[in-house]
Amino acid sequence: ILAQAVTAQKALCVQITHKTSESSSVLNMKLMIANPATGQHKVFDIDDDNKLRPFFDKRMATEVEADCLGDEFKGYIMRISGGNDKQGFPMKQGVLTNNRVRLLFKKGMSCFRERRKGCRKRKSVRGCIV
Repeated sequence: ILAQAVTAQKALCVQITHKTSESSSVLNMKLMIANPATGQHKVFDIDDDNKLRPFFDKRMATEVEADCLGDEFKGYIMRISGGNDKQGFPMKQGVLTNNRVRLLFKKGMSCFRERRKGCRKRKSVRGCIV
């Protein structure tokens, strides 16, 4: 697993994706954990609410202790680097909400690729709070 390459600060990046489940009462999330020092990454499906609790109400670029995910991540610090919601809308840094908003995008903004010169487009993105 990722514990083979231990850096001095033990920093990992996390991408969070909300998953749909068969029963609406269970919250499933998919965590993609990456080690920037070695380039390794691994995907975990987590449905235990107690393990996911430290990630709630945190913003992107916030560092979270990884001890809650199990003994193999003890001592690691994870930085939330992005994610998607259940329908696939990406998280955007700087949108200080935890739900979806519609923004007018132009050239040079993240989450937008200009198709024609001077075009702007209104798109839905998710806020930066998990």
